[in-house]
Amino acid sequence: MAVARQERPLIVNSDRPQLTPPTRGFKRLAYLALAYASLGCAILGIILPGLPATEFILLSAWAATKSSPRLSHWLHNHKLFGPPLRNWRDGRLISRKSKLLASMSMSLCLAILIWHQPPLWVLLCAAGGMGCGALWIWSRPEARPPRA
Repeated sequence: MAVARQERPLIVNSDRPQLTPPTRGFKRLAYLALAYASLGCAILGIILPGLPATEFILLSAWAATKSSPRLSHWLHNHKLFGPPLRNWRDGRLISRKSKLLASMSMSLCLAILIWHQPPLWVLLCAAGGMGCGALWIWSRPEARPPRA
């Protein structure tokens, strides 16, 4: 008779345990590849205007929880990536600073697009997409300021 092995929850952050253990086999490798690829895109998004960083960080954190407790722990405790991830996890919050940076980045990209004089349909699609993104971002509740 085989004894079932009971798995303990993996600790991602000291104040919140991970409820599901990472997957195994090929699926784990696929999630791990997605986590690292989206982390790379997020780092590029910090440098390049027009490429979003927050969405890629969220995707990376999600994929890391399914594949690598070590990467997940690193992301949640990182100086730059950790606070937005914790805000999102703790109530889908986006800080005012992040909202302003996203709005300014979208405005800059739209200005560059206008300067290059694309076809009207391209300009309208880009402006509409950025407008919808900005409305969604500003509709999210704001993160509470950290206590000193």
